[in-house]
Amino acid sequence: MPELTVAIFFVVYLGMILGGLPFLQLDRTGVALLGAIALIGTDALTLQEAAEAIHLPTVILLFAFMVLSAQMRLGGFYDWVTLRLAKLPLAPPLLLGALILASAALSAVFSNDIVCLAVAPVLIDACRARRLDPVPFLLALACAANIGSAATLIGNPQNMLIGQTLQLSFAGYLREAALPVAAGLIATWALIVARTRGRLASLEEPVAADEPRQESAPLDRWQTAKGLAAALVIVVCFLFAPWPREVVALTGAGVLMMSRKLHSRHMLGLVDWELLVLFMGLFVVNHALQKTGLPAAVVSDLAAAGLPLDHPGPLFGATLMLSNIVSNVPAVMLLLPSAAHSLAGPTLALVSTLAGNLFIVGSIANIIVVDAAARRGIAIDWRRHARVGVPVTLATLAITGGYLALRVGS
Repeated sequence: MPELTVAIFFVVYLGMILGGLPFLQLDRTGVALLGAIALIGTDALTLQEAAEAIHLPTVILLFAFMVLSAQMRLGGFYDWVTLRLAKLPLAPPLLLGALILASAALSAVFSNDIVCLAVAPVLIDACRARRLDPVPFLLALACAANIGSAATLIGNPQNMLIGQTLQLSFAGYLREAALPVAAGLIATWALIVARTRGRLASLEEPVAADEPRQESAPLDRWQTAKGLAAALVIVVCFLFAPWPREVVALTGAGVLMMSRKLHSRHMLGLVDWELLVLFMGLFVVNHALQKTGLPAAVVSDLAAAGLPLDHPGPLFGATLMLSNIVSNVPAVMLLLPSAAHSLAGPTLALVSTLAGNLFIVGSIANIIVVDAAARRGIAIDWRRHARVGVPVTLATLAITGGYLALRVGS
């Protein structure tokens, strides 16, 4: 029933665009899950086909790094890093640069969403304690976390999906991404400093005496050391060992869960189960659409019209456009079947991630930072974000586009 499958697909992706469906209490995860259920219930896919459509290595890798990040959060590592940064005897522009560097480095290993979730509340209180305007620092956190996460195949969910599906070399991708990511971070620092025009050291909003403060988790040196050691071993294995990445990461997560102090309930409670369900639902929905043959026909028609998606240029444009319409993870899932060029993986990973800085809804990291600010009485609307997000996105994409053009020509 191809017509029914296509209809369900469009309803699901309408939900991805709107963040839910009108008149129903559904978010993106609920829409994706309901779409998968509808396809199975209408016999568009059998239960076995739906199960086989889920790319289990990607789901396992994502789960394992969620456990690793939970270890770091419960050990107080993120709070400790943020507070240490805030106490550095640096002028505000240099402090902003240190924040950008630290956020990017952490996001490259521990996932941008988790870093923003843990750092944003502590950062607000630390900025206010130093009489600094938190807004530029919060926007720098979101932008740097997104850009830094593009540096590796484990920095964000879409990069994990790309790396696992295309079986990209971890070290090879790191070499490709290092230069555009580093240049993008420098450009981000320069743009934010220029846009703030000296407002970094002026606290715009008075701090209410009764305003709640974020309770910082005390640093547990042993638990933090365990998490850092596990992360180091996992990354070294990714770089030099031939073992499957999902197996290595899952083994590391299992070792961390064998703790005498941190209860597994608390660690698993910090796992983003909704994101895992979103992935599984979209795997099923996209597989059903591929089964109809429609995507292949569209790709063929685009190639005939002079826009072959298996070439880096058209793929760059399609990734940028779709990432800002349906969000980066669904966009990557749609475009992965067209990733045939040798630079298709880096193109998809870099562009889909960097495009997330354009607007607040472009990435979950942005939304997390804006929500954390709102809970502290700091309003960051789409205009305020766009004054930084748009130039940062244009600059980083221009840098990436130029780099990829040079690589294609070499």
